[in-house]
Amino acid sequence: MSMNDLMEAARVNKAWPFQEAQRLLKRYPDGAKPDGSPILFETGYGPSGLPHIGTFQEVLRTTLVRRAFEAMIGAKPEDGKTRLVAFSDDMDGLRKVPDNIPNAHVLEENLHKPLSRIPDPFEKGHESFAHHNNTKLREFLDRFGFDYEFVAANDMYNSGRFDDALRQVLRKNQDILDIMLPTLREERRQTYSPVLPISPNTGKVLQVPVEVVDAEAGVIRFTDEDGSVVEQSALGGMSKLQWKVDWAMRWYALDVDYEMYGKDLTDSGVQSGKIVKVLGGRKPEGLIYEMFLDEKGEKISKSKGNGLTIEEWLTYGSEESLGFYIFNNPKSAKQLHVGVIPRAVDDYWQFRERIPTQDLDKQLGNPVWHLLRANGGYEAEEAPGAGETLPVSYGLLLNLASVLGAEATPEALTDYLRTYLGDVEIRPELAVLIDNAINYTRDYIVPTLNKRAPVGGEVDALKALDAGLANASEETPAEDLQTMVYEIGKQEDFGFENLRDWFRALYETLLGSEQGPRMGSFIALYGVANSRKLIAEALAKA
Repeated sequence: MSMNDLMEAARVNKAWPFQEAQRLLKRYPDGAKPDGSPILFETGYGPSGLPHIGTFQEVLRTTLVRRAFEAMIGAKPEDGKTRLVAFSDDMDGLRKVPDNIPNAHVLEENLHKPLSRIPDPFEKGHESFAHHNNTKLREFLDRFGFDYEFVAANDMYNSGRFDDALRQVLRKNQDILDIMLPTLREERRQTYSPVLPISPNTGKVLQVPVEVVDAEAGVIRFTDEDGSVVEQSALGGMSKLQWKVDWAMRWYALDVDYEMYGKDLTDSGVQSGKIVKVLGGRKPEGLIYEMFLDEKGEKISKSKGNGLTIEEWLTYGSEESLGFYIFNNPKSAKQLHVGVIPRAVDDYWQFRERIPTQDLDKQLGNPVWHLLRANGGYEAEEAPGAGETLPVSYGLLLNLASVLGAEATPEALTDYLRTYLGDVEIRPELAVLIDNAINYTRDYIVPTLNKRAPVGGEVDALKALDAGLANASEETPAEDLQTMVYEIGKQEDFGFENLRDWFRALYETLLGSEQGPRMGSFIALYGVANSRKLIAEALAKA
C-alpha cells in the first residue's frame, strides 16, 4: 500500500474517524494551517472526581480522528503535523463533594475553592485534589501509550499565559453578556458575569456581578462575600471564567481546531461557539457523541462513581478490547459494565485476524486498523500484530475456568491449553486473558452457576454423548467432537425441536449457564475424560 493509495482511500472512507477528519480537511484543504503550525486537537477533563472510562474514551476517539487526518495528508505521527492537548479544567470551583472520595471533610471545608487549591484528600503527597486526579488521568493515558501534551488550567491562569485572552474577554464583556443572558433564568441573570473573581479573603470562586474597570490592565470590581467592595486584577490566577466562556476562551487562546464532546454539552457548544467568534476566534470542528450508561441505563458520573473504571475493565478484559468497545458507534448511547467485556475481547481478535485478507477500503473500516495506528502503526502492514489471532476464544477460557471453579488457576488453565494446543509458547496476550478469565469467572460467573438436572430426552441424549466420547481419545480433533455433538442433537428420538435446544441443555446441565462455547472445542480443551465426568455428574441428578 503506497502513501498515495492510503491518502486517496482515506479521503472517501465512511468509517467515522475518517468522516470527522474529512470535515477538518475542508477547514484546511492544504492539510495545514496558514502559518504552518500543527493542527491542534484537544480533549477536556474536569478533575472533580476520579477519571473513568468516559474520560479515557474521549482521548482515544480524538486520537483516532487525529491519526485519520494524518493518513489523509500523508503525514506520519513523528512528522509533527498535529498535536493533541489533554486539558484539565482544574481552576473550576468545587461545587459538591463527590460520593467516592475519602476524607470528605477536607473537601467540605474547601467547597467553592479552585480544585487546584484544595488539599489532597487521598493523602498521597500531591499538591492538591486536582493534582492527584490529574496524575491519575496521566497514568491512565500513559499506560495506553497516547501521544499527548498535558495542560492544566491552573498553570495557564497562574503563569499569565491566559492573560492576553482574558483581556480580550474583558474587552468583549458586554458582547458575551448579550449572548449569555437570554439563555439564563431571571434569577441567574442578576448575578451572572463572564468573569468569576477569586475572593482575596476566602479563596473561593465567586458567582457575583463584576464590573470591568480597565480591560487593558485587567482590573475588575466586585462585592466580596463579607460585603466589602474589592478592586483587583482578573489576571495571573486571580479569577477564572464561567464554564461556557472559559471553554471559548481556551479555543481562542490555544487556537484549537478539533474537539469532540458529549451530547450533554450540546448547548454549551453552541454558546461557546458564539463566544469564541466574538473573541475573534473560530469554533473547532468536533463530534457530538452519546454518553456511556451504567448497567441500569443511567448516565455515568465522575461524582457518583457509578462508572466502570479502567482498572476494573483491565481486571476482566484486555487493553485492546477496551479500545475496541469504545471505537464503535460514538453517536449511539451504550451501556458500559462488566457484562460487555467477554464479547468485546473476542470481537477484537476476530477483527484483528481479518486485516490481511481485506482490501484497503475494508481495512480502513476495520476498528482494529485504527486502534493499531493509534499506538503508532503507520500502514496496516507495519502495524504490529495485524492478522494475528488467538488459538482459543476468551469465551472458551471463561467456560473452562467456570468448570474448574476453585481449582481455576493460571497454572491449571495453562496446563489444559498446552494439552489442547501442544507444547507451544503461551503468548503474552493469551497469558493476560488467562488471568482475566479467572478473575471474571471468580467474581461474576461462579456465583451465578446453577447446574440443573437433565429431564426427558436430555437424559438419553447425554448417555449417547457419553457413549460416543467413550470411543474417542484425548487426541480426537475438536471438529470431530463437534460433529458428534451435532449428530446426537439431530436424532428425533431425543425430542429436540432444534439444535439450539440441545446446546442449551448441554450448557445448563454441564456448565450451569444458559450460554456456552462450541462444545467440540470445549471437550477438546477440557479433556474427553473430564467431560465424561461432567456428564456422569449431570446424569446422577436425573
